[in-house]
Amino acid sequence: MKVITDADFQQAAQLAPELLRRYLSGKGWRSERGLAGGELWERTPNSEPGPPYEVLVPLTQRRDYPGRVVDILETLAVVETRTPGDILREMQLPPVDWQFLRLVPPGPSGTAPLLDLVSALTGLKDLHTAAASAAVQPQAVQPGQKPQVVKDHVASVRLDQTRVGSYVIAAHTPLPDLRPSPRQGEVSADEARQASLFEDDAFPGGGPDLRPSEPFARTVSRMLFAGVTCAHAAAEETLTRDSLDGFGRYIGAGLSANLCEALVRIAGEEQRSFSLAFDWSPERPVAQDSPPVSLTPLHVRALEAGAKDLRERAAREEGAVLHGVVTRLSGQDDRQATIYGSLLHEDASRVRSVRVELRPEDVERATAAWLDGFEVAVHGDVEPYGTGVRMRGVRAFVVRPQ
Repeated sequence: MKVITDADFQQAAQLAPELLRRYLSGKGWRSERGLAGGELWERTPNSEPGPPYEVLVPLTQRRDYPGRVVDILETLAVVETRTPGDILREMQLPPVDWQFLRLVPPGPSGTAPLLDLVSALTGLKDLHTAAASAAVQPQAVQPGQKPQVVKDHVASVRLDQTRVGSYVIAAHTPLPDLRPSPRQGEVSADEARQASLFEDDAFPGGGPDLRPSEPFARTVSRMLFAGVTCAHAAAEETLTRDSLDGFGRYIGAGLSANLCEALVRIAGEEQRSFSLAFDWSPERPVAQDSPPVSLTPLHVRALEAGAKDLRERAAREEGAVLHGVVTRLSGQDDRQATIYGSLLHEDASRVRSVRVELRPEDVERATAAWLDGFEVAVHGDVEPYGTGVRMRGVRAFVVRPQ
């Protein structure tokens, strides 16, 4: 039996009954029937045969209230294989969505090599960044410059104590409190109940169309689950069909090269297996099942190839327009110009150097623009070139004097 400390007992006495019910609801317990002064809640763990666990939840804080809360904590400690103090602390958290990253490192259970943890935590941060960016606008490749709302979300993600398992990293994202305030006309949790986790018909697990009342943090949680689920599906298709075409189909559901690269980073240099599980705030419940997503080394290698393919496809654009300034002329007869600027089909804040293969009639205009520092606009086809891109098949070259 897990020990209840004096500090735990004192905190149990102050715990509101609605926090007890919220926690139980979020962990899969169900209120079966009402009794005198309380409710009987039950839960049958999927992995354990036999009768369900039962706890009696008091509805009011009477004289014996602390002792009845302690009874609940002792039962939960057995079910969850955690200390009562850890469970009590989690009950007192504000509404949050959880993500559980389960690593399978070598060595004793409950430990992990330092390098594995560094890689996993960096990948988890990048995973939230990719999901938050997709919540703003799904793209095959997310731009390097992130909106402030994305930075704010990543800064809000908290790490909790590790869980029982080989090595489980628990992270949570705070959500706005939905407790009713009638004088302000706020809706109750039941009125705010979401009929489905995802609304986009393109994939039963993602899409940018959201309820207007949905907080951004929940949107990111949905896109994170959808993106990881799609990444697994795309990797499975790659392994089965030996084709990377599946990655492009799931972009609207939150999949991106950035998200795939984050998952590869979590696996580390040894590309170890891992899984991600999701738990949703009971104050904003969801109807759709969200089973854990497990990735093997084979999946990781497919994700690595998929991320590279998404980046290469994003770098190809027929009929692209490049705005910028000529910084260099090279090649035979100065037929190659390096232009520093932005491509119209990409994020406007992204600037880069693009090598442009000029037509003979463009050389004089490019030289004049280079000498005078004038801006140019070039219309042509963009394709990957080394670690960057180049433009070929130029159709128009216009100098824009200041």
